[in-house]
Amino acid sequence: MTISTISRTFTTARLVCRPVGSNLEKIRIPSRQLTRRGFLTVIQQGHEGWRLSLGRDPVKLTPGLNIKIPLYHTLTVLDIRESSVNIPNLPGYTADNVPVLCSGSLFYRINDSYKACFEVSEVEKNVQNIGTSAMRSVLGSFTYDQVIADRNELNRKLNVTIGNSISNWGVECTRFEVQSFQPANREVERQLELQMEAERNRRKQLLDTQAQINIAEGQKQRVILESEGHLEAKSNEADAKYKTVFREAEARQQQALMEASALSQQVENIARSLAPNSNPDEVTSEHRKLALATLVELKRLEQLRAIAESKSNSTYFFGDKAAGLGSPNDAFNIDYAQNVKAAVSDGGRASKNTSSNPITSGAIL
Repeated sequence: MTISTISRTFTTARLVCRPVGSNLEKIRIPSRQLTRRGFLTVIQQGHEGWRLSLGRDPVKLTPGLNIKIPLYHTLTVLDIRESSVNIPNLPGYTADNVPVLCSGSLFYRINDSYKACFEVSEVEKNVQNIGTSAMRSVLGSFTYDQVIADRNELNRKLNVTIGNSISNWGVECTRFEVQSFQPANREVERQLELQMEAERNRRKQLLDTQAQINIAEGQKQRVILESEGHLEAKSNEADAKYKTVFREAEARQQQALMEASALSQQVENIARSLAPNSNPDEVTSEHRKLALATLVELKRLEQLRAIAESKSNSTYFFGDKAAGLGSPNDAFNIDYAQNVKAAVSDGGRASKNTSSNPITSGAIL
């Protein structure tokens, strides 16, 4: 009997066997027209099919037109594009025993359609079950604060865990995305809010303390720098004074040398003028002493002229006695002290008498 004959038989009638007495009776019951089956099938792009001949000998069917004989062939078509399964609000506990509700989406792709077809049944449902169990177990290894702070780390670990579990089925876990993560009830949420507020206050106090430490450290550095600046300024000022005094001393030394040289030149000139016939070779030490005394007398005359031309009411003393070069018991010093005492006791009468004469000369030449 050919395949076409079998097909026509099934489209016209069906045979029913029922017991009648002790014998089986074949009853021919008219049947409605069955759906007509073709010998060709089309595999869409992004899909792969596996054809079994009487339940064995699998043959892979690629996208396009393929042969499929009814009753002889069995066809299974798989979607090899990236797909996703949703994991709705899943109750779980974090590492710090916080009850939460978590939902996410698991994205996967079939890499080996043979394994996905013949090594696991209902691959999509099993992938969803693996994602649900893995999500609950991985969530227990993270604290609530860790999930809130870095959800990507949870996604990465879920992706690795689920991918290792479904790789034997020829399925690849491309990524896992946590969609929502929240406490299981309002009481837990309120306790977490209080905990987070306390943590924020603690961090605020730490930051305030650190800021005060930084301010104190800054003030300390400022004082140190100011003291170092003052020290440097004082050192520079001392160096400047030292250099100034040193240069002034050098200037005075040079001035004294120049004055001494000028005086020596004047004495030498006067000594030459005093020598017989003004011959430089005949100048002796006696001539130089006489020239020096003459020069001193000239200087004194200039001082007396300046005093005489002055309009001040002052008393001047000249000579060694006036300069206090004599001994304390000298008669001149004793007389001078007695005169000062008498002037004070008389109420200034001595000063009036002396004021009548603007210049009192006590010089000893």
